[in-house]
Amino acid sequence: MATAQPTTAPPPGRDEVEEVLRSVIDPELGADIVSLGMVPSIVVHSNGIVNVEIKLTISGCPMRAEIQKEVKDRVELHPGVSKVKITWGEMNSEERSEVMTKARWSARENAAATEVPANCKVLAIASGKGGVGKSSVTVNLAAAIAATGLTVGVLDADIWGFSVPRLLGISDRLEAHPVTGDDGEPGMPKIFPNERKVGDGLLKVVSTGFMVDEETALMWRGLMLTKAVEQFLRDVRWGELDYLLIDMPPGTGDVQMGLARMLPSTELLVVTTPALAAQKVAQRAADMARRSFLKVLGVIENMSSFTCDHGESYPLFGSGGGAALAEAIGAPLLGQIPLEPTVAAGNDAGNPVAIEGTGAAADMFRSIAQQIITDIAPPSKPNDIDIDMANCSAHLSDGVNEAFVKVSARSKV
Repeated sequence: MATAQPTTAPPPGRDEVEEVLRSVIDPELGADIVSLGMVPSIVVHSNGIVNVEIKLTISGCPMRAEIQKEVKDRVELHPGVSKVKITWGEMNSEERSEVMTKARWSARENAAATEVPANCKVLAIASGKGGVGKSSVTVNLAAAIAATGLTVGVLDADIWGFSVPRLLGISDRLEAHPVTGDDGEPGMPKIFPNERKVGDGLLKVVSTGFMVDEETALMWRGLMLTKAVEQFLRDVRWGELDYLLIDMPPGTGDVQMGLARMLPSTELLVVTTPALAAQKVAQRAADMARRSFLKVLGVIENMSSFTCDHGESYPLFGSGGGAALAEAIGAPLLGQIPLEPTVAAGNDAGNPVAIEGTGAAADMFRSIAQQIITDIAPPSKPNDIDIDMANCSAHLSDGVNEAFVKVSARSKV
């Protein structure tokens, strides 16, 4: 066991030690351990020994060794410190909840600036695996919300598997135009979303599908995927939005982590099917959200059952997956969308069934949209938050930059 090294310099004051500990960042929570409330006690003895109590969110926190090294390395730099002793503790549920709240605020404060209005509700539609109808749910919910008279952005973040353009019947290429700055001078070009009127509302849509042919395979790796999504958030002139619905790629990869970093106020809707196997996979998407300090608003079970012409229902893909997932992650089950041919027909025609369709599936999409608007994520009032627009990012990987340059070039023709 290491012994305290004698020192002739006077020991630091408690406040000095606390200030040093403010430079120790919890790698998982992204904020300093003092501001997070993880350091309930600091005692400095006259012989230079410093006792620091640190409370972790869980006893088996994988970041413990890294935090310990940072604390000792930084505090022991003071000439009056002979030794640092750390006592570890574990937070109770109330303390853990408070820390998570502070971490979320820290993430928002340090988030990169974007063109998404600060008072816009951002909802990410996620799934653990592909094939559960996530994109169909996204466009139908967006259309149902817009039909109430609101302005809804749709960001197709499924870069490889984009399908939103076809599902909404939009094929126009994206265009870029110079935007006048505060000084009245033309600024950097911004990309403008494609638009579609829905009732008294409006959809504003962005997808890589508006930049390449539908049959083109995008062979982009992690960094390029993340940069493309960042570009959509920073350099697309979204304008006024009540909601932004993001069609996430399946799984828990680079795009998900990038969005959590850039839009930390994002809230998650998890889509699954009735199959219990799909539920287990979808649970990972919810786990990713919570590790990124994103709130999970609820679960949507898609393709829940098929009802034939004589009125009997058949659970073609199993049963109970949505309810089981909702219980496992502690979020409400917002609705069960039945398997109906009208949904597929509407998607193929580019006219989501939630707009003017009839039947149980159309009604369920509208019901979930109404729950979002009135209960779980109502739109912000106009003056709730000052809108803060972002500057354009000029640093892109070559592949992404080339795609956006092509958009700008087409707009000048």
